[in-house]
Amino acid sequence: MLARTSPWYAHAVQRLAQTGPAHPLTPPARMQWSTHHGLGPGAELLGRDLGGKRILELGCGPGHNAAHLAQYHQARVTGVDLVGLQVRRARSHYGHITGATFVAGHALHHLQATGQALDGVYSVFGAIGLVAPELLLPTISRRLRPGGVLAFSVPHPARAGRHPSPDDRPREDYVTMPDRTRLPIARWEFDVHRWATHLSRAGLRITSAIALHHPRLDPWPTTLLITARKR
Repeated sequence: MLARTSPWYAHAVQRLAQTGPAHPLTPPARMQWSTHHGLGPGAELLGRDLGGKRILELGCGPGHNAAHLAQYHQARVTGVDLVGLQVRRARSHYGHITGATFVAGHALHHLQATGQALDGVYSVFGAIGLVAPELLLPTISRRLRPGGVLAFSVPHPARAGRHPSPDDRPREDYVTMPDRTRLPIARWEFDVHRWATHLSRAGLRITSAIALHHPRLDPWPTTLLITARKR
């Protein structure tokens, strides 16, 4: 029921109405961390040798990144998404890819329920930033092996001239629907220092923080991409 009241459910319904039935796809040749394709690094953020590694994506959407990691890097990837419509779409696109699994569920609940030790966790404009970090980050840390990697991208807190949150509370943002209407959401919009503090409390240490800019849009960064390791 939670998923059907989410703006992301409404977004998926509209997207499916535009694109029609999903069909099998070849995974993309590159992992994307931004809504603008081709910006920044690729799968190397998660490690140089991902063969056989257990990796979890929090907010997999139609499954493109998970399928890339399974197909081109032989990782064992589980993609979790709150919206069952997205999971069915991901399975239709990439259910034929060995090593890629897609399940419906809340990111926090999935992490709490699974007993698997993970080599990597990632989120691309997914659950991180949309779920309370004081709950989600320690739960991720408990599932990561020592030395395991967490990588996530979020809308940059300085995009379009905005400013990072001055405290630990979420603030109102909007998700733009395929029909260009907007629905309100709550988002945690931290700068690198505040993310580092929350990650450190969870036993994770930042190893890189990258601001991605679109070369033709505006002078402000669009995406904040952070990588951390479990101590």
